[in-house]
Amino acid sequence: MKYFYLLLFGLMLFNCKEEKKAIQLSADEIVTKSIENAGGNLFENSVIRFNFRDKYYVARRDNGKFSLIRMFKDGNDSVFDLLTNSNFERFVNNNRVILNDSLEAKFSASVNSVHYFSVLPHGLNAEAVNKTLVGKEQIKEKNYYKIKVTFNADGGGEDYEDVFVYWFDKENFKVDYLAYSYNEEDGVGMRFREAFNERYIKNVRFVDYNNYKTESNELRLFDFGKAFEENKLKLVSKIELKNIEVELLNQ
Repeated sequence: MKYFYLLLFGLMLFNCKEEKKAIQLSADEIVTKSIENAGGNLFENSVIRFNFRDKYYVARRDNGKFSLIRMFKDGNDSVFDLLTNSNFERFVNNNRVILNDSLEAKFSASVNSVHYFSVLPHGLNAEAVNKTLVGKEQIKEKNYYKIKVTFNADGGGEDYEDVFVYWFDKENFKVDYLAYSYNEEDGVGMRFREAFNERYIKNVRFVDYNNYKTESNELRLFDFGKAFEENKLKLVSKIELKNIEVELLNQ
């Protein structure tokens, strides 16, 4: 009987150590695992094409260099936007348009935003990203790590003051939910997104999102998970990527 209790105690101690080890995962480790499960380094050398609403997008990433493209029709005109590591350019009917600083910043941010959301969590390990593990939370009977993300002014883009909260599944580290605050020329507010329609294309993970807002002026960004759980958010749109194509470079 004495040996039985010793064995039982040993098993309990082992389980406690394993649980403690899981709890002690850092924000960086959680995000890295999430990126690995979503495609990992495949993002770094790829060309990704897709339709979003009435526009066509192309992203070429090659060992740190990127070209993010948006194409659409504006009346009878064809618009081509190009964002690279160094600058932003707009072409209308194949002619380059000279933009003032405010328009260039606005168009650049809108191109970057769509491409940013299209490949999450890729990009969350960039040098300008600050990550903080703020706790754990249960949503729809699943357990999540809750991570706050902010950006440095240097390298954080036009919208570096935005604040994000991500919910990473504790079992597979996938991002199922995210919330963010924004402060733009056309408005200030917060949004909550629920991932759905998960699919892998050439081992790269893509999802669509249900896009929610709150009608309460008192709800904090960090409380959106609880509000969603209690059905207190309003669905305002769906973020759906169509006709996705993935080309892996150097393979």
